[in-house]
Amino acid sequence: MDTEYEYRGWNHYYNVVKRVSSLAGQWPYQRLKIRLLCVILVTLSIFSMNVPQMARFVICNGDLQCIFETMTSFMLATMCLVKLYTCYLNRYKMKDLTNHLFVDWNALETSEEYEIMSRYAKNGRLYSLGYSLYCFVALCVFLSMSLIPQLLDVIMPLNKTRPILLTYPGYYFVDEKEYFFYIFPHAVVCWEIAISGIVAHDCIFVTYVEHVCSMFAVVGFRLNHLFNDCNNKVKTTNMDDIYRKRVAFIVNTHREALRYAQLLEDTFNVPFAMQILIVTIGMSITLLQIMQRNDNSNILETMRYALYVIGELIHLFFLSFEGQKLIDHSLQMRDKVYNSCWYEVSMKSQKLIVLVMMKSLRLSFLSAGKVYIFSLESFTTVLQTSMSYCTVLASFQ
Repeated sequence: MDTEYEYRGWNHYYNVVKRVSSLAGQWPYQRLKIRLLCVILVTLSIFSMNVPQMARFVICNGDLQCIFETMTSFMLATMCLVKLYTCYLNRYKMKDLTNHLFVDWNALETSEEYEIMSRYAKNGRLYSLGYSLYCFVALCVFLSMSLIPQLLDVIMPLNKTRPILLTYPGYYFVDEKEYFFYIFPHAVVCWEIAISGIVAHDCIFVTYVEHVCSMFAVVGFRLNHLFNDCNNKVKTTNMDDIYRKRVAFIVNTHREALRYAQLLEDTFNVPFAMQILIVTIGMSITLLQIMQRNDNSNILETMRYALYVIGELIHLFFLSFEGQKLIDHSLQMRDKVYNSCWYEVSMKSQKLIVLVMMKSLRLSFLSAGKVYIFSLESFTTVLQTSMSYCTVLASFQ
């Protein structure tokens, strides 16, 4: 592989995910001390928010309304921890997955194959960049809404001071009104640090999925162009040997793509089970809060809960879309094999091609605990389940 391809493929297409994941200590090739320091920083930031949240659980004294209000932010903080330690504790698998990003670029043979892999790497870069910007900007908008009551007191003062709106429900052991401008910057800094764990995890994940999809696309391209001369009536004596070597190479590449997809599934399926549980419960509780705040006095809180639900939907759709993409690419392999001129080669080469088709009968997918499969169909199932849980919780009120 040309060194220019190495530079463009590695440094250009993966620079966004490398920088974002390095902030949270989730880049597999970071120095161990720096990585550990970043993880500790994110963890301490999350724990510093967990303390007021846990304290508020205590003072709720069994009040479901109070507990549900606190649960929303507590679930998000828990999600940050799950995603953070998914990458950190699976660092050897992450190294293996990341190493393939470089090795597979070196295995490309033609400029057309390079263009295919570049297209998918570019998609991963754009998705990562857009997702990162959305998460950090949306968080800033969400947190800044706490300043609106303070600004309204200055611009349009009333006979009495408006109630403060904390960045997240918690008990801080002090007068919240008096120390609001100490609590607010702490929450902003800690949430921005904590959200980096979510962003880093999801950006790495989408990069891996786009890469395995590019591997399937390259295998399909090689199958389509394997028999370009199948209609040529003049065949050399060693043509079958050439075809057999090419087919063997394609079979090996397809096997590597399947192994990569399985490694991706093994790395993320258990953490994803925890994440789906958190998303479902968190969304149900948030929808319940929106239903119960139908008066104008709580319009700011209602808007914040609505923003939270939208963020959860975008997060879940982001993961489901990539899971659907992997399923579609693994399914397309059997069609590409069948549409090739496999009938023009020798029986030995046909047997090798059958191996690819047989392997393609088994779908490659991403799941949460081997139960929930990430796809667009499952995305709607989670929404329906959240609505059902919301109805059940409302019956206890």
